[in-house]
Amino acid sequence: MKARFEKNMNRHRGLEWANVQAKLEANAGKLWSLHEMERTGGEPDVVGHDKKAGEYIFCDCSAESPKGRRSVCYDREALESRKEQKPENSAGDMAAAMGIELLTEEQYRELQKLGTFDTKTSSWVKTPSDIRTLGGALFCDRRYDTVFVYHNGAESYYAARGFRGALRV
Repeated sequence: MKARFEKNMNRHRGLEWANVQAKLEANAGKLWSLHEMERTGGEPDVVGHDKKAGEYIFCDCSAESPKGRRSVCYDREALESRKEQKPENSAGDMAAAMGIELLTEEQYRELQKLGTFDTKTSSWVKTPSDIRTLGGALFCDRRYDTVFVYHNGAESYYAARGFRGALRV
């Protein structure tokens, strides 16, 4: 993580690794979540610092949606609604099990200001409850150097769609 932090200083200008490391060492449970983000291909890195809360914000910074988190529908309700050809998991359940949050559309757009992500894949994002109540869910990607937000049935899943997560430490 230190090497990734130092290689990508544009993602966290003005922050020092020693401070991030001290915060991580004081939060063993968060280290486990970061390990899960790494294990599933997310390449987590620091993308912000909430000075008021005293927390560093980590986000999946892999070029494409993390490989170990693709081919999933949006949430448990969507998974259970499928009668056949169910995916193995849902984005919501995986994120909860990892101790992370799905990115919001706003967080996704902020991430895209730090680099170029999801040019061949897409990522589920936290969906407003009024859309989810009607059976839909939102996902984002980057095409033509533009960030797009789309909708799909929450029960849908594709080999090129996963999710990105955020973790506050």
